[in-house]
Amino acid sequence: MSDYFSLSDCDVIGFDLDHTLCRYHLKETSRLIYESFARYLVDHKGYDPDLLLLTPATWDFCFKGLVVDLEDGNLVKLAADGTVLRATHGTRDLTEAEILQHYGPQRQWKHFHSLNTSFTRSAHYYFYDNYFDLPGALLCGRVVDMLNKRGEEVNAEFWKDMVAAIDHNYNTSAFKEDAGTYFPSVKRDPGRYLQPCSEEVKAWLRSMKEAGKVLLLITSSHSDYCRLICEHVLGKDYEDLFDIIITNALKPGFFSLVPHQRPFRTLVDDVEESEGLQALDKPGWYSQGNWPHLHQLLKTMTGKPEPKVVYFGDSMRSDMFPASSFGRWETVMVVEEMEGEGVPTSADQDQAQAQAQAQAQDQAQTQGMKAPSDSSRQWGSYFMDAHKSSGEAGVEKEEQDQKLTWCCHSIHKYSTMAIPSVEHIAGLPLDYKFPRFSPDRPPTSGYYPRPPDSLQGGRSRDTS
Repeated sequence: MSDYFSLSDCDVIGFDLDHTLCRYHLKETSRLIYESFARYLVDHKGYDPDLLLLTPATWDFCFKGLVVDLEDGNLVKLAADGTVLRATHGTRDLTEAEILQHYGPQRQWKHFHSLNTSFTRSAHYYFYDNYFDLPGALLCGRVVDMLNKRGEEVNAEFWKDMVAAIDHNYNTSAFKEDAGTYFPSVKRDPGRYLQPCSEEVKAWLRSMKEAGKVLLLITSSHSDYCRLICEHVLGKDYEDLFDIIITNALKPGFFSLVPHQRPFRTLVDDVEESEGLQALDKPGWYSQGNWPHLHQLLKTMTGKPEPKVVYFGDSMRSDMFPASSFGRWETVMVVEEMEGEGVPTSADQDQAQAQAQAQAQDQAQTQGMKAPSDSSRQWGSYFMDAHKSSGEAGVEKEEQDQKLTWCCHSIHKYSTMAIPSVEHIAGLPLDYKFPRFSPDRPPTSGYYPRPPDSLQGGRSRDTS
């Protein structure tokens, strides 16, 4: 395999939508998502209304890559080998002694093998790897705090209420029915939450089609929400940019192998036809589906027995791992945390963020709030962390080792390359050669335009 990756070598170029082609104003969106979940718990499940009260400092806890252990209410940050780097009970930091007590002298999290080999969700844990559910990590921690304060037992029962809150706000009919808090808010004021794509990105997409590439949009969002987003960020003619649009793809299940494939379905007025398609025979807009049937259509469209596909996405669980492991696609991971560690934002993003701040309706509540993509005082860097190793009899050693986080290791393993946003590469020629991640090369090799600070021996951005 070449040490370099180029879009010009690909026959098919696919994109996820949310947090990939469409970037969100993370502070505004995170506050909305948290309120959506918390309000459901308060209004429908009788939880303490104090859950709705947040200060800007509270958001430091909101950090992508955490795993909540549903059996004891602990949240853990993991190293590449399953070592617990940091942990909390609720939002309270566990001391080194408590970590050793919970996880033993080797600090190993017992469910790591299951998570690391399949990325599937479990009755024992939940992995927060995308911005749509990330505010739930903060809410989860605060619910555990509340249960402890009441002297109630912390077990997996509270998680049923959390799942109900997620479903209430995100189920496929919520947009149409104006149910919950999230969709009605975005529909009322999309500009408050969504960042329009630059003209450069739109021209980049058009240039790839003109170069003969097949362009895909594959999103787990339902068609009605997809239309709202695309019209706002890409314009009314967004359908002309793609050969195939697949909504409600239900990733990662979209990449499942037989016999678990879901059929593709056509849509009439954003309602799925009840009878699934036996195969795809032409480009268009579809719902649900599976990658083997898509692969057959791509072979026909490209005239190649094995078309080369690259897929851009932001989720390890839904995009990178299944697309690379099952689809055997090249993958480009959008990692906004790179911008939280010194990688400059694009000029277009700087302008969009400045406009959002100027238009914010409640700047007082977002002022001083950590963006979810920034490093955290409580959790450290998304990419690397210090680890105190234990000696004989579990006695803690003085020296600290720097360890890659499990999230960072997964990026290197399942992604061809990583970028902070598509804006960062939209101005480059299609034959630009990007260094790719490789086991034979330094772990910093696949980051464009440069690695985050912590992987270069630098310091993470000061969040003070």
